[in-house]
Amino acid sequence: MVKVFTRALISQFEAALCMLQECIKKCPPEHWESKIANDSFRQIAYHTLFFFDLYLSQNEGDFRLLDYHLEGGDERASYEPSKGLSREATLAYLADCHDKAVSILADETIETLDGESGFSRLPFSRGELHLHSLRHIQHHVGQLSAFLRKVIEDQGSWWVRDGWRDCH
Repeated sequence: MVKVFTRALISQFEAALCMLQECIKKCPPEHWESKIANDSFRQIAYHTLFFFDLYLSQNEGDFRLLDYHLEGGDERASYEPSKGLSREATLAYLADCHDKAVSILADETIETLDGESGFSRLPFSRGELHLHSLRHIQHHVGQLSAFLRKVIEDQGSWWVRDGWRDCH
Protein backbone atom coordinates (compact mmCIF):
# COMPACT_ATOMS: atom_id res chain seq x y z
CA MET A 1 0.00 0.00 0.00
CA VAL A 2 2.82 2.42 0.83
CA LYS A 3 4.30 2.01 -2.66
CA VAL A 4 0.94 2.91 -4.22
CA PHE A 5 0.81 6.02 -2.04
CA THR A 6 4.41 7.09 -2.73
CA ARG A 7 3.96 6.58 -6.49
CA ALA A 8 0.84 8.77 -6.38
CA LEU A 9 2.64 11.34 -4.25
CA ILE A 10 5.60 11.46 -6.64
CA SER A 11 3.23 11.85 -9.60
CA GLN A 12 1.36 14.74 -7.94
CA PHE A 13 4.58 16.49 -6.86
CA GLU A 14 5.84 16.13 -10.43
CA ALA A 15 2.64 17.66 -11.77
CA ALA A 16 2.84 20.56 -9.28
CA LEU A 17 6.50 21.17 -10.13
CA CYS A 18 5.68 21.03 -13.84
CA MET A 19 3.02 23.70 -13.32
CA LEU A 20 5.53 25.83 -11.39
CA GLN A 21 8.04 25.32 -14.22
CA GLU A 22 5.39 26.41 -16.72
CA CYS A 23 4.81 29.63 -14.76
CA ILE A 24 8.52 30.37 -14.57
CA LYS A 25 9.00 29.77 -18.29
CA LYS A 26 5.93 31.80 -19.29
CA CYS A 27 6.77 34.81 -17.16
CA PRO A 28 7.83 37.62 -19.50
CA PRO A 29 11.25 39.04 -18.56
CA GLU A 30 9.71 42.43 -17.85
CA HIS A 31 7.48 40.82 -15.18
CA TRP A 32 10.12 38.69 -13.37
CA GLU A 33 10.45 41.47 -10.77
CA SER A 34 6.73 42.40 -10.72
CA LYS A 35 5.08 42.45 -7.31
CA ILE A 36 2.52 39.81 -6.41
CA ALA A 37 1.18 40.67 -2.96
CA ASN A 38 4.33 41.64 -1.03
CA ASP A 39 6.99 39.81 -3.06
CA SER A 40 8.24 39.68 -6.61
CA PHE A 41 7.53 36.84 -9.01
CA ARG A 42 11.21 35.91 -8.61
CA GLN A 43 10.99 35.75 -4.81
CA ILE A 44 7.79 33.69 -4.79
CA ALA A 45 9.24 31.11 -7.19
CA TYR A 46 12.38 30.84 -5.04
CA HIS A 47 10.44 30.73 -1.76
CA THR A 48 8.32 27.87 -3.09
CA LEU A 49 11.34 25.80 -4.05
CA PHE A 50 13.31 26.65 -0.90
CA PHE A 51 10.64 25.28 1.43
CA PHE A 52 9.99 22.25 -0.77
CA ASP A 53 13.72 21.52 -0.64
CA LEU A 54 13.85 22.10 3.13
CA TYR A 55 10.90 19.83 3.91
CA LEU A 56 12.28 17.00 1.81
CA SER A 57 15.06 16.82 4.41
CA GLN A 58 14.60 14.51 7.38
CA ASN A 59 14.80 17.49 9.74
CA GLU A 60 16.19 21.02 10.04
CA GLY A 61 19.65 19.68 10.92
CA ASP A 62 19.83 17.53 7.78
CA PHE A 63 19.08 20.47 5.49
CA ARG A 64 22.19 21.65 3.66
CA LEU A 65 22.48 25.14 2.24
CA LEU A 66 23.46 24.92 -1.41
CA ASP A 67 24.83 27.52 -3.79
CA TYR A 68 21.20 28.25 -4.73
CA HIS A 69 20.49 29.21 -1.13
CA LEU A 70 23.63 31.28 -0.77
CA GLU A 71 22.67 33.24 -3.89
CA GLY A 72 18.91 33.40 -3.34
CA GLY A 73 18.81 33.73 0.44
CA ASP A 74 17.84 31.65 3.44
CA GLU A 75 14.05 31.78 3.53
CA ARG A 76 14.00 30.72 7.17
CA ALA A 77 15.27 34.23 8.06
CA SER A 78 11.81 35.76 7.66
CA TYR A 79 12.89 39.19 8.88
CA GLU A 80 14.71 39.79 5.62
CA PRO A 81 13.20 39.09 2.18
CA SER A 82 15.19 36.77 -0.04
CA LYS A 83 16.70 37.97 -3.28
CA GLY A 84 15.55 34.97 -5.24
CA LEU A 85 17.35 33.68 -8.31
CA SER A 86 17.55 34.43 -12.00
CA ARG A 87 15.06 32.60 -14.20
CA GLU A 88 17.77 30.20 -15.38
CA ALA A 89 18.98 29.44 -11.84
CA THR A 90 15.38 29.01 -10.66
CA LEU A 91 14.72 26.46 -13.41
CA ALA A 92 17.94 24.61 -12.50
CA TYR A 93 16.93 24.62 -8.83
CA LEU A 94 13.49 23.30 -9.76
CA ALA A 95 15.08 20.43 -11.72
CA ASP A 96 17.32 19.60 -8.75
CA CYS A 97 14.32 19.67 -6.37
CA HIS A 98 12.45 17.35 -8.73
CA ASP A 99 15.30 14.83 -8.72
CA LYS A 100 15.66 15.07 -4.93
CA ALA A 101 11.92 14.55 -4.42
CA VAL A 102 11.73 11.46 -6.64
CA SER A 103 14.69 9.91 -4.84
CA ILE A 104 13.52 10.70 -1.31
CA LEU A 105 9.85 9.88 -1.82
CA ALA A 106 10.67 6.54 -3.44
CA ASP A 107 12.55 5.54 -0.27
CA GLU A 108 9.74 6.40 2.17
CA THR A 109 8.34 3.51 4.22
CA ILE A 110 5.21 3.18 6.29
CA GLU A 111 7.39 3.82 9.34
CA THR A 112 8.97 7.01 8.00
CA LEU A 113 5.66 8.34 6.69
CA ASP A 114 3.99 7.66 10.03
CA GLY A 115 6.92 9.15 12.00
CA GLU A 116 7.33 12.76 13.06
CA SER A 117 7.77 15.42 10.39
CA GLY A 118 11.20 16.34 11.76
CA PHE A 119 10.24 20.02 12.04
CA SER A 120 9.04 21.26 15.43
CA ARG A 121 6.91 24.01 13.90
CA LEU A 122 5.02 21.36 11.92
CA PRO A 123 3.81 18.88 14.56
CA PHE A 124 2.40 16.17 12.33
CA SER A 125 3.63 13.06 10.53
CA ARG A 126 6.12 13.02 7.68
CA GLY A 127 3.34 11.77 5.39
CA GLU A 128 1.28 14.83 6.25
CA LEU A 129 4.37 17.01 5.81
CA HIS A 130 4.54 15.86 2.18
CA LEU A 131 0.87 16.77 1.66
CA HIS A 132 1.52 20.12 3.35
CA SER A 133 4.40 20.73 0.90
CA LEU A 134 2.23 19.82 -2.05
CA ARG A 135 -0.43 22.31 -0.92
CA HIS A 136 2.27 24.97 -0.46
CA ILE A 137 3.53 24.51 -4.02
CA GLN A 138 0.00 24.67 -5.43
CA HIS A 139 -0.82 27.78 -3.39
CA HIS A 140 2.07 29.66 -4.97
CA VAL A 141 1.48 28.20 -8.43
CA GLY A 142 -2.05 29.61 -8.10
CA GLN A 143 -0.64 33.05 -7.26
CA LEU A 144 1.84 33.00 -10.13
CA SER A 145 -0.56 31.63 -12.73
CA ALA A 146 -3.30 34.11 -11.76
CA PHE A 147 -0.78 36.94 -12.18
CA LEU A 148 0.37 35.60 -15.55
CA ARG A 149 -3.21 35.30 -16.82
CA LYS A 150 -3.45 39.07 -16.37
CA VAL A 151 -0.21 40.00 -18.15
CA ILE A 152 0.22 37.57 -21.06
CA GLU A 153 -1.92 36.80 -24.08
CA ASP A 154 -0.86 33.20 -24.78
CA GLN A 155 -2.74 31.37 -22.05
CA GLY A 156 -1.99 27.84 -23.24
CA SER A 157 -2.63 24.93 -20.92
CA TRP A 158 -2.02 25.53 -17.21
CA TRP A 159 -3.26 22.33 -15.63
CA VAL A 160 -1.07 19.23 -15.40
CA ARG A 161 -3.00 16.17 -14.27
CA ASP A 162 -0.09 13.99 -13.19
CA GLY A 163 3.56 13.20 -13.76
CA TRP A 164 6.56 15.12 -15.02
CA ARG A 165 6.85 16.64 -18.45
CA ASP A 166 9.10 19.22 -19.97
CA CYS A 167 6.82 22.19 -20.21
CA HIS A 168 7.35 24.82 -22.89
